[in-house]
Amino acid sequence: DNSMPFNIALQFEDGVTRFIDCNATETVADAAYRQGVNVPIDCRDGACGACKCKAESGKYELGFYIDDAMSEEEAKLGYVLTCQMHPKSDCVVNIPASSEVCKIKHATLTATVAEVRQLSASTLSLTLQGEGIAKLAFLPGQYANLEVPGTDQTRAYSFSSMPAEGKVSFLIRNVPNGLMSGYLTGAAKAGDTIKLAGPIGSFYLRDVARPVLMLAGGTGLAPFLAMLDKLVAAGGSAHPVHLIYGVNTDADVVELERLDAFKAALPNFTYDVCVVADDSTWPKKGYVTAHIEPTHLNEGAVDIYLCGPPPMVEAVAHDLRERKVQPNSFHYEKFAASV
Repeated sequence: DNSMPFNIALQFEDGVTRFIDCNATETVADAAYRQGVNVPIDCRDGACGACKCKAESGKYELGFYIDDAMSEEEAKLGYVLTCQMHPKSDCVVNIPASSEVCKIKHATLTATVAEVRQLSASTLSLTLQGEGIAKLAFLPGQYANLEVPGTDQTRAYSFSSMPAEGKVSFLIRNVPNGLMSGYLTGAAKAGDTIKLAGPIGSFYLRDVARPVLMLAGGTGLAPFLAMLDKLVAAGGSAHPVHLIYGVNTDADVVELERLDAFKAALPNFTYDVCVVADDSTWPKKGYVTAHIEPTHLNEGAVDIYLCGPPPMVEAVAHDLRERKVQPNSFHYEKFAASV
C-alpha cells in the first residue's frame, strides 16, 4: 500500500530527534522541508553532497547521484543523499548538523499523571497519559525533560516503556530531598498536569544485526525496558540479547516481573541481576564487569549499550580495553541522579 506515509526519525548531532512522515513518492529532503525541518541541502540534484547523511536503519532506494557527491563505498556503508532518498519502510537518519541550525525546537506537550508507584525504597515509577502521549514518537532509549509540578525546574528521565493505550512510563530514583522525588512521594495525585519536552538523546536501540549486550546500573534499567518493549512489538530478535542489571543493594532490584515477561516473549533474551552489597542474597555479586562473559562479547561482534552513572561507563570501557575486545559499537548514556 503506497498511500501510507513512512515514519522517518531525523536524529540531529545535538541529540534532538524529529519525526517526519514521508510519502513513497517524495524524497526525505522534500518531506522534511514540507514539515518545516530545514535539513542541510544545496543542489537537490545528487551532485553536491551537501545533504549527505547516514541511514541508521530502514529500507530505501536512492535516485541519481554522481560519484563526487557520494562514493559507491559510502553508499554501501549506509550513507544517503536525502535529496535522492525514497524510503521503502520507516527509517532512522543521522543528520550531521545540530537541530538549531535546522530550526527545530523540542516538542513540548502537556500530560497528566496516571499513576505513581513506589517500586522499592529507592525507585519510583511514574506513568503519564494524555492525547499528546498517544501521538508521542521516540526511539527506544531516548529521554524527556519533565517539569516538576509547582516549579520551573526540569529533570531528565528515560522512557521506560513505549507508548501504549495513550500512556508512557518512567523509572525515577527516589533521591533524598530530591525535587521530583519529593513531589512524587508527597503531593502527586492522579490527574496532575506535567509538562514534557522531548524526545532527546542519541542513546537508542539500532537495528539488531548481531548479538547485543545491555548493561544497566540502577534506574539506568529504564531505557532497556523501552528497548525490550520495542523488540517484542517487532516480533523478537534473531540474535541473542543479554542484559546485566547491576544495583547497590537487594532492595534496589525492581521490575523483575517485566523482565521475566520479556524473557517469556523473547526467546533470544536473557538477563542477570548482580548486587554490589556484601550482604546480598543474590547469587551474582559485585559490579556488572564481573559478570560479562566472553560469549556475551562474541569476540567483538557485539553491540554494547550501557546506561548508568559515569564511573560505571569508565569501568566498562576500562574492562573492554583490559580484555582487548573492540566491540562493533559501544553506545552509552551517563547519568547522575539529580536532586
